Amino acid sequence: MVAGMFLAAVSTPVWADTPARPGTLNYVEGQAAMGGQSLDAKSVGTELGVGQAVTTLNGKAEILLTPGVFLRLGPNSSARLVAAGLADTQVQLEQGHAMIEVDQIFPENHLRVIEGPFTIELQKKGLYDFDAAENQVRIFDGEAVATNGSHRIELKGGHELNVAGDMKAHGFDKKTAEGDLYNWSRLRSSYLAEANIGSARTYVNGPGFWGAGWYWNPWYSAYTFIPGDGFFYNPFGWGFYSPWFVYRAPFFGYYGGYRSFVGYAPSAAFVGAYRGAVGYHAGVPAAGYRSAAPAFRGGFSGGGGFRGGRR
Repeated sequence: MVAGMFLAAVSTPVWADTPARPGTLNYVEGQAAMGGQSLDAKSVGTELGVGQAVTTLNGKAEILLTPGVFLRLGPNSSARLVAAGLADTQVQLEQGHAMIEVDQIFPENHLRVIEGPFTIELQKKGLYDFDAAENQVRIFDGEAVATNGSHRIELKGGHELNVAGDMKAHGFDKKTAEGDLYNWSRLRSSYLAEANIGSARTYVNGPGFWGAGWYWNPWYSAYTFIPGDGFFYNPFGWGFYSPWFVYRAPFFGYYGGYRSFVGYAPSAAFVGAYRGAVGYHAGVPAAGYRSAAPAFRGGFSGGGGFRGGRR
């Protein structure tokens, strides 16, 4: 195990210890390209510049936006980064299918998606689906506002909008709307939740935790999100934990079998000092989210964090 940890550490790309910014590629499978250059597993960490697009053929891609927000592209899709600021993040879906998982968002984070003639601003934690081929915007969970000139349409969970249609929101059946991209996004979300548990445990009573943001996990070859305080369940029901609440996460030992970390917690001095310095308090699980957290596959994580939004 020690040899494996050393190998993971020395093989971690140099950029993995630097902050991830909006537009950072976090995962790719199959055929995908950025600016005419093919993407593969070694492309993880590449930053999408303003005006550049990620295009998939027979493949999928995951892109980080603001801390706690994941953009996932299905096959034969293209998304262009229009703005990459923490307070102004905009993506245009040019073709195909995209899904956005919002695990954390602040009032200062103006997160917008352009599809057809509409600009859709995501306002709450949730799960948002965009289908340019069908001209549909679906809100599985969360809240958004769609604008087109003087038209303003409020969208809540369980409602959809045809961006080429009658300018009205309609209800839809969430279960029948689940498809390949939804299932793939749920799987990716579960892996990143596992990575969160490993990364959060690394920073218990130790240095290197900068607050809410992206943190590189070499065992998963991806950035995961760590909240600044507390813990929450995301729209898929997976748990994300801060370092001093990760003792509540499930743990699967190296020899199999489940045991809980209840009764183990970071020192009061560590918790008090950090809370006093940062003043950040994340939310607790939202009502209606499943209380199950994913199985942890083990491992430790490396450094690199990205401070999230402000309060």
